[in-house]
Amino acid sequence: MSRRRDLRLVCAGSLVSLFGTSLTLIALLLTVRGAGTVAVAGLFIAESAPVLLAVPVAGLLIDQLPNRRLMIAAQLLQGASVAAIAMFGRDLPAVYVFLVVLGCGGAVARPAASALVPVITGEAGATRGYALISTANSLGLVLGTGVGGVLVSVLGTTDALLIDAATYLVQAGLLLLVRTERRPSGAHRSGSRHGALAGLRHLFGDRLLATAVIGLAFTSLCAMLVDVAEVFFVTLVLHDGAIIIGLLQAAWMVGLVIGSRIAGRAGSQRAIALLLCVAECVMALAFGGPALLPLTVVTAIGYLVGGVTNAVQNVCQSALVRARTPESVRGRTFAATGAVLNAANLIGTAIAGVVVGGIGSRSAFAAAGVLTLLVGIGSLVATSRATAELVAQRTARTV
Repeated sequence: MSRRRDLRLVCAGSLVSLFGTSLTLIALLLTVRGAGTVAVAGLFIAESAPVLLAVPVAGLLIDQLPNRRLMIAAQLLQGASVAAIAMFGRDLPAVYVFLVVLGCGGAVARPAASALVPVITGEAGATRGYALISTANSLGLVLGTGVGGVLVSVLGTTDALLIDAATYLVQAGLLLLVRTERRPSGAHRSGSRHGALAGLRHLFGDRLLATAVIGLAFTSLCAMLVDVAEVFFVTLVLHDGAIIIGLLQAAWMVGLVIGSRIAGRAGSQRAIALLLCVAECVMALAFGGPALLPLTVVTAIGYLVGGVTNAVQNVCQSALVRARTPESVRGRTFAATGAVLNAANLIGTAIAGVVVGGIGSRSAFAAAGVLTLLVGIGSLVATSRATAELVAQRTARTV
């Protein structure tokens, strides 16, 4: 009963935090858009860069300090950062600085939460725990995106940002009520095997885990083509406008909720890894369908399916990292995985701007579908071989 209560508190905190994060994104985009595309891109870079650069420090902190307390400190830091952004919103350099601080808090809080979940649920229930948190995150994004624009319009940018700052305080307060704590032992704090880059070494030293994360990274890179092409596809190919864009985003987010529930049913490592690969292949159809049949209803179905597969990938990735990683380096491995996926997103965004401008939005959807399918098939083959080797090794040990 206590474990269920703790998981519900963590899920509620995630929902509230993601709701606030959506508010901040909308508010800052509306504020900065007048400064040009470079200024807008700077927002995403400033928040994402710490996830890449702070990997060694963030992972080491998670594997050295009590995780729940570390998350509380990170939430307070993020809340203070957003409050500062609200105060200095007209000073663009200051906004970038505080966004970097905000990103540093996220670089610690997200992998710490992933490492804490198995302690709350028990190892056997971790996949369902990740699914519930993914559902909470999706609901937070749905609610934040749905009402964010309205709140910014009614309250103004400053008040909307202050609401987001308050959501971090709420999440910190909920974490204070959580009784479970992940307390890394002192034995994990020294030695070359437990250095700052132990997470990266473990990630790429485990064949099954490396295959899954690299495949997911390439899938994320392809998805950036669709993200960048979306507005041009809707306006120039479908001949629709802002309402349809909003409906497509809503379809994706509804898919996220559905996909989280599906992924929570996966049990064994083999099932989790194969489900991740199948989701990549199905996502290819979600991207390619609108390119083959450029109709609004087909595109909406594609976005719904895309959201389902995206959630399945997120849950399976967390579950596989948990299952394949020793407890002593889990924080560093989760941090390393987040860095790899964020790097893929940043690279994909940079490439997408050139590709979409060169081949057009419909061709970009088609390219994303073909490339994602190739990645999914390649991952499926490599994962099947890796899992077959694992089964053979286990059989040999029992003989």
